Amino acid sequence: MKLFSIATLRHYWHYFKMDTPLFLLIMALSCFGLVVLYSASAGSMSTLYRQVFHFALAISAMLVIAQIPPYLLRRFSPYLMLFGIFLLTLVLLFGSSSGGAQRWLDLGFIRFQPSEIMKVIVPIAIASILSDKALPPKPLPIFLSIASIIAIVLLIAKQPDLGTSLLIGASGVYVLFFSGIRIQILKNNWLNIGAIISFIIGSGYIAWNYLLMAYQKKRIMTLIDPSSDPLGSGYHILQSKIAIGSGGIFGKGLEQGSQSQLNFLPEHATDFIFAVVAEELGLIGVLCLFALYGLIIYRAFVISFQSEDNFSKLLGASLTLTFFTYIFVNIGMVSGLLPVVGVPLPLVSYGGSSLITLMSSFGIIMSIRKHKTPRYLQQ
Repeated sequence: MKLFSIATLRHYWHYFKMDTPLFLLIMALSCFGLVVLYSASAGSMSTLYRQVFHFALAISAMLVIAQIPPYLLRRFSPYLMLFGIFLLTLVLLFGSSSGGAQRWLDLGFIRFQPSEIMKVIVPIAIASILSDKALPPKPLPIFLSIASIIAIVLLIAKQPDLGTSLLIGASGVYVLFFSGIRIQILKNNWLNIGAIISFIIGSGYIAWNYLLMAYQKKRIMTLIDPSSDPLGSGYHILQSKIAIGSGGIFGKGLEQGSQSQLNFLPEHATDFIFAVVAEELGLIGVLCLFALYGLIIYRAFVISFQSEDNFSKLLGASLTLTFFTYIFVNIGMVSGLLPVVGVPLPLVSYGGSSLITLMSSFGIIMSIRKHKTPRYLQQ
């Protein structure tokens, strides 16, 4: 007698509310990441086992969150936002420090970054505000959204963690973008362009002179000319470029990369693991990675835009575009196109908290796919 039939497995699969194509793509990319991580860590089984444990926790979180209907997330979004602000305030008052930054809350049995939670809470809260009425939103919801985003960004930047604060701010701005806001400054297009350029220059001047810290300015200068400090601030970028360029078309093979295996490449299992992919698997490996990312993003967008209510559309689309942003920023950083901001490569870099947050986002997208929003809650 068979303990599990195909029909039984299908029943449980449907019960967990998982979108099969998206789930299989995530698992394929996760397996790809485990192989690369094993090679980047010089065959360290302990590192591999820890990452498998992280994946188990993250997938469990995805399964749990996939059971929560989107309208419940919308209903409790104000409380989630208040809870997130409360945690960020606790970080500033009582947070533990590491590497000159105060970003963690240490509860004794667990140590975590509340800013990771905000990567999910901010899009939920902004989507809830903007979807309360018909789209495109009116000025008041837009103002409340922008004020909320600025408050969260400032709290996280104070830690200091400028990179994470900007990425979280972007996740909120994406909701505004998908809501179809219409901002017309002046009727003349050339005046519009001039106003935008003036705003960018003015913002850059204020940020450089009054907001950015010394090490952040140094990162920007290093981006412009990494060779100015080849053994200091420019070391990461120079070694990363060497690793990427030396991979060629087919790569040097797993555990054969000189930059990563001989420890020339810093943080080769975390932030700079893309350079390991390029060096050891070459252009072919990079294209396979891009293909998996592209398919995941495409499927997530399809799920989001096929949803039945504005809240689900805004939330799913913003989470998907945020996922793309993490990929773009990490690869841009490793390739020397963007400043080093410490953003891991999604589903590939070693880490636990960022992985759980990412899988939680996919859990929300799974929930959007499987749950039908009651008509009286739709906009």
